[in-house]
Amino acid sequence: MKLVRHGPAGTERPGLVDAQGRIRDLSAHVDDIAGKTLSDEGLARIAALDPASLPLVDEGTRIGPCVGGVGKFVCIGLNYSDHAAESGLDVPPEPIVFMKATSAICGPDDGIELPRGSVATDWEVELAVVIGRHAKYVSEADALSHVAGYCVANDVSERDFQTKRAGQWTKGKSADTFGPLGPWLVTREEVSDPQALDLWLDRNGKRMQTGSTATMIFGVAKVISYLSQMMSLHPGDVISTGTPPGVGMGIKPAPVYLKPGDRLALGIEGLGTQTQLVRAAD
Repeated sequence: MKLVRHGPAGTERPGLVDAQGRIRDLSAHVDDIAGKTLSDEGLARIAALDPASLPLVDEGTRIGPCVGGVGKFVCIGLNYSDHAAESGLDVPPEPIVFMKATSAICGPDDGIELPRGSVATDWEVELAVVIGRHAKYVSEADALSHVAGYCVANDVSERDFQTKRAGQWTKGKSADTFGPLGPWLVTREEVSDPQALDLWLDRNGKRMQTGSTATMIFGVAKVISYLSQMMSLHPGDVISTGTPPGVGMGIKPAPVYLKPGDRLALGIEGLGTQTQLVRAAD
């Protein structure tokens, strides 16, 4: 299934995408695409519904982030060897883990706001994983059974805040609008192999990033198992799994960063696309 959240920011309603690509409203059946709804049992109840029996959502309705009630937004850094190389950094021996503030989460097409003082805001198309059931000390072999589904993420990053402001990466990762998620949450049975997905990102119509999850250093199952040794993962937690090469920071001879008026388009095979207009902070 492809699950969505639609409507104004802060009051999104649950929905699903039918076979014709139209959004159907799920409000009569679930409160949100969050919490217990993301369990195997909750998803099975939605799958048993006849989409044709659900009200159609008006075309043009805003699409919100595809999961609500996110408790943790965990990110993996330098998880593609070629991205580590363009960053001038060694391949890590274990996953690099940082957190992104949940207040950064926004809809896939809401746009990106450059924070005040920003001079180096960058793009990063990533595969995001949404947890469906509690995971603590899980094995790599069992890890994917804890996944509700997958979605597109843009791990927007202010590089100066990230690397030059005397602290951890979270400073450069957490501004408002720095976490677009969606458009859909694609449930795990539709993704036969999360390590066989193509990713891409365009800036102003020019292809900047092209990659495949096949080249991850630490695959999705490894990342989930690894994190679960250090923290409990709960339904609705989001894990963003790293970006392939082609970020602005890595452009030679000089980095290229986002400016007001830039447009991004990005997507992952089978998981949909995002489009974002870049604007200055109010």
